[in-house]
Amino acid sequence: MRKLYLDFETYYDVHFSLTKMTTAQYVNHEDFSVWGVGLKFDDEQTQWIPGEECFDVLQSIDWSDTAVVCHNTLFDAYILTHHYGVTPAYYYDTAAMSRGIYPNQSASLKEVAIRVFPTDGTKRKGDELVTAKGIRTLPPELEDDIAGYCIQDVDLTYYIFNAFLDSYPDRELDLIDLTCRMFVEPKIVLDKQMLEDHRDDVIKTTQTLIKESGLTREVLASQVKFTQHLTDELQLVIPKKKSPRTGEMIPALSKSDPGYIQMTTSHPEYKHIWDGREAVKSRIEETRANRFLDSVNPDGTISVPLRYYAAHTGRFGGAEKLNLQNLPRGSALRTALRSPAGQLMYVADLSNIEARMLAWLAKEQDLIDAFATGRDVYCEFASQIYNREITKADKLERYVGKTAILGLGYGMGWEKFKMTLKSGSPSVDVTDSTAQLIVNQYRAMYPNIPILWGGCKNLLFAMMNRGSVGMDYGPLVVDANAIQLPNGMHLKYPQLSYQRNEFTYSSGRSYIRTHGPRVTENIVQALARIVITEQMLDIQNLPAVSVVLQIHDEVISLASDSDPDKTLQKIIDIMKTPLSWCPDLPLDAEGGYSTSYDK
Repeated sequence: MRKLYLDFETYYDVHFSLTKMTTAQYVNHEDFSVWGVGLKFDDEQTQWIPGEECFDVLQSIDWSDTAVVCHNTLFDAYILTHHYGVTPAYYYDTAAMSRGIYPNQSASLKEVAIRVFPTDGTKRKGDELVTAKGIRTLPPELEDDIAGYCIQDVDLTYYIFNAFLDSYPDRELDLIDLTCRMFVEPKIVLDKQMLEDHRDDVIKTTQTLIKESGLTREVLASQVKFTQHLTDELQLVIPKKKSPRTGEMIPALSKSDPGYIQMTTSHPEYKHIWDGREAVKSRIEETRANRFLDSVNPDGTISVPLRYYAAHTGRFGGAEKLNLQNLPRGSALRTALRSPAGQLMYVADLSNIEARMLAWLAKEQDLIDAFATGRDVYCEFASQIYNREITKADKLERYVGKTAILGLGYGMGWEKFKMTLKSGSPSVDVTDSTAQLIVNQYRAMYPNIPILWGGCKNLLFAMMNRGSVGMDYGPLVVDANAIQLPNGMHLKYPQLSYQRNEFTYSSGRSYIRTHGPRVTENIVQALARIVITEQMLDIQNLPAVSVVLQIHDEVISLASDSDPDKTLQKIIDIMKTPLSWCPDLPLDAEGGYSTSYDK
């Protein structure tokens, strides 16, 4: 398959640009036009194709045997498919590859070129062409400048791609291709009317709550004026917290602040004020609904914007100012996502993958056996806490056990554990001594997990010294400032150092503190990510099945509605099958199907 390195240059102005619009809005807008495109087939010389010639040139290419390589492929490939009606056979993306190689660092073409070719001054991005803003028909001299600028970008993409390719795992390249495909070749249909109605209801509800609060929007939104009202009019003592920026004590009035939670629960008589404040401060439902609607394609589908390797551990993140990783369960934002006619949406959920991975990595056999045999580990630990048998019917007690199992595996202390219970849903208030007891019980019941924390501290020293850690870490291999993962990627800690009893590493913008429990969490998340992404690729390879979305531990697919139970079972079977490097990791999954994403 031949490779086509490609970069579009497009019209923009002060109001019409990607800084203010989604890709779908921008490309599908009547004002959208292409100045030209830079093309480079394999090792051939890069060409500049003027805008008026683009259609004919692009239509002449055999796309069934052509892979595109771009820096930020979501944009350029979207233009190919949605403006010119052509679809490549495969998608590469050097920006995505850069995030995989240099996590948490800038993936701009300029920065990547400097990072990959630090001593080669010829491989540098040219100056930005601000003089082209607002000019729809380019004069010859300006087009020549833009053509040169574009050709340089294409050549840089070519050099970067070939520098990355040999060491980049094939399965990760397939994952980049799939991520691009979700965006460029969307299949999920958005119920616009439903979402518009929901947005309008949210706006009306907000207006009602503001009116019922008896305060103005300005007072509810302002930290200073809201604080003044609470102290002067209601005679309340304002909770305080330390500012992470200045270190000074400031009002703790965020909905997640324990002090604020305590104040609001202690004064239910002011519920109308708390509700008004929340309605003004939290406009996420309205904002997200608008962004969904802004992202609709002319055919009614919605391009799924997932950011490959958005996190240090490889997890996906949001793109296009839309984070699909935290859509509330049962929300209109979910149910508005629908399957096309003749198909169903299959949602499969990998059960407790991080808790299972932690138990497996720590060799905590009793916990592994509990997962393998389907025992309820939340109830089992809650039974230890309350010294009686806890069942699923004991919802509050089980919730405490669940919070402990999911939260205490990474060094959480009793104070944070108590705060987590208090700020959770449901809110559970325990005494200091009870919180301390639960933490001690967890560490005593699963002693190999604290041992693992110490082992991961040794891993940090080993990364600095490339030395042996004297412990079996299964699929992990220690490298300089990094841990090699079983899929060929690395969990990296650039510029790792140890000073004054503290480990730090560079994120590219600042230095991050770390320690054994936090590294444990990083490893668990990275390994869990490998499991679920491998499963995504295997599901995508099922006949007539398309993976269209991934959220946390869920894989969402579209397939025919002709034999849904059989299709779902095939998906579940894949998600229950351990990978070659963790054959004894007990996996479990559940799922269902519907015409919408209503799980």
